[in-house]
Amino acid sequence: MTIDFQKSGGLVPAIIQDAKTNKVLMLGYMNEESLAATEQTGKVTFFSRSKNRLWTKGEESGNFLNLISITPDCDNDTLLIKVNPVGPVCHTGSDTCWNEENKTDISFLAYLQDFITKRYKDMPEGSYTTSLFQKGINRIAQKVGEEAVETVIEATNGTDDRLLFEASDLVYHLIVLLTSKGFSLDDIAKELEKRHK
Repeated sequence: MTIDFQKSGGLVPAIIQDAKTNKVLMLGYMNEESLAATEQTGKVTFFSRSKNRLWTKGEESGNFLNLISITPDCDNDTLLIKVNPVGPVCHTGSDTCWNEENKTDISFLAYLQDFITKRYKDMPEGSYTTSLFQKGINRIAQKVGEEAVETVIEATNGTDDRLLFEASDLVYHLIVLLTSKGFSLDDIAKELEKRHK
């Protein structure tokens, strides 16, 4: 990754985005040294223009930004940094520097899809998801069926808490099934969008 730090006098904007919710959390600036520190430590480090030094977000508050990925833009002069934040991001105590709430919403399903796809590619030992892929499509399909039945039972004769629990299991196993067949939630969204039109 080659970043054009010289275009703006040694600093580039770094847009910080929550990897799970896709919410933009803040904007900071990085120089070569702060980018290197971020990559080495896994904690997002900026160059503070007011303090004129490197500044790791959370060094005083403990509200670190744990690094997930760094992607340069098309001109290599702006960074998109995806993170898992620890606590609120803004010094005011807000979740974001725009005073927005950063909560899990439906976009978490895209994060989960990516996570399951990575499991499918890497097959790490000791992972439940890996074990499902290793058992094959018949076992995965059976799990989807079992979770569907359990969801129906909870919907008709159970509690709301158990319904959400079983429905979550159903969606998770459905994503595993889709992934094993070479599909994703994107394909489901496209099919639903066609029907909606």
